[in-house]
Amino acid sequence: MPVQKLYNTLFEHYGPQHWWPCQTGKRWEIITGAVLTQNTAWTNVEKAISNLIAVDIMSPEKVLAVPDSELQELIRPAGFFTQKSAYLKEMAQFIREQEKHFIMSDDVWDLRNQLLARKGVGRETADSILLYAFDKPVFVIDAYTRRVGERHLGLNGKAAYDVLQKIFMDALGTDRKVYNEYHALIVRLCKESCKKSQCGTLCKELFS
Repeated sequence: MPVQKLYNTLFEHYGPQHWWPCQTGKRWEIITGAVLTQNTAWTNVEKAISNLIAVDIMSPEKVLAVPDSELQELIRPAGFFTQKSAYLKEMAQFIREQEKHFIMSDDVWDLRNQLLARKGVGRETADSILLYAFDKPVFVIDAYTRRVGERHLGLNGKAAYDVLQKIFMDALGTDRKVYNEYHALIVRLCKESCKKSQCGTLCKELFS
């Protein structure tokens, strides 16, 4: 199935997803989630974010001001809390200094390289921040995208991140709203039917 057709099929079935899940609607919460979701389930990230919101630590300035030990305890549900607290602090300092530049700049790949230079930030995290926090046109590749790409698009799910990303971006043009919606639709499909072990009934109905 072509990349665009899969998007159309999923959107027709599910409708808009209003992604990224965010309690406060603030850019920093999205960035926090992108950092914390590494190597853990989103339900654990939600617990960590709820802890931060409960004590009003949801800005770069407040993250930088809180003692390391307190921050680590607050984000403990997300796992690897010692490392992730350090990553959050470095990101907080970076965003505090560069946020206006990131909002104004259209040089997506330069911005991406700047994020990748931060400790603990890989391609998926950087692209999630660019797409969801700063509305930049870059497509996010994650484990769900690889699974759907292999099963339903005939792609090599183990291909390099940038190779898969280029396939999607070449097929979809440069509409960041489509990138946002497509990734959200893929996530929903995988959670509901396109499981790690096998495809469920919905997959068979949509793609038979």
